[in-house]
Amino acid sequence: MGRLSGRLEAHSCMTRIAGAGPGRFERILLVLPLLKMGSPMQRAALLSLSLILLLWSQRPGVQGQEFQFGSCRVEGVVLQELWAAFRAVKDVVQAQDNITGVRLLRKEVLQNVSDAESCYLIQALLKFYLDTVFKNYHGKAAEFRILKSFSTLANNFIAITSRLRPSQENEMFSISESARRRFLLFQREFKQLDVEAALTKAFGEVDILLTWMEKFYQP
Repeated sequence: MGRLSGRLEAHSCMTRIAGAGPGRFERILLVLPLLKMGSPMQRAALLSLSLILLLWSQRPGVQGQEFQFGSCRVEGVVLQELWAAFRAVKDVVQAQDNITGVRLLRKEVLQNVSDAESCYLIQALLKFYLDTVFKNYHGKAAEFRILKSFSTLANNFIAITSRLRPSQENEMFSISESARRRFLLFQREFKQLDVEAALTKAFGEVDILLTWMEKFYQP
């Protein structure tokens, strides 16, 4: 009878947890086998612990934020971490930018971007930042002693690109010629500058990029 009771309690807990959504079941998984062992009081305590863990996993902010770039869906991103990391280096980086009359992420690149365009554009921009800007600015970041925040930004950009997923309504990424022209405007302006100046300016404009990304945040 004791074993049957333990199984029923475990099954009941499993049923409640199964509806919690992806990623939350794993938090409770290690607790469930223990529900079959020990006294009724111990099993009740473990069951309570599992429910507390479930409630904790459902708190606002634990799952991060969600972005919807057209058909590209990004879950589990905490934008505040990106802002905090950039603000920690903003003054140092932007003080090195002596070409104030040029803007890479100008209005023609980011203004009035449609949902279909945003899917392609965010991927192209983040890929460029990872492959070109962060890769080649690492030495400067070490020189200015801002590697911690620099790494936070780079790692979060990697995480975002790895989480880009098409929505259920449209499994194919929408790649429009208009979005491609927007990205090429940014890339062309970057290539017209001296390499070091271009890297500094691009990194200094991360706040412009983050501001644009916020427009696609889904509460």
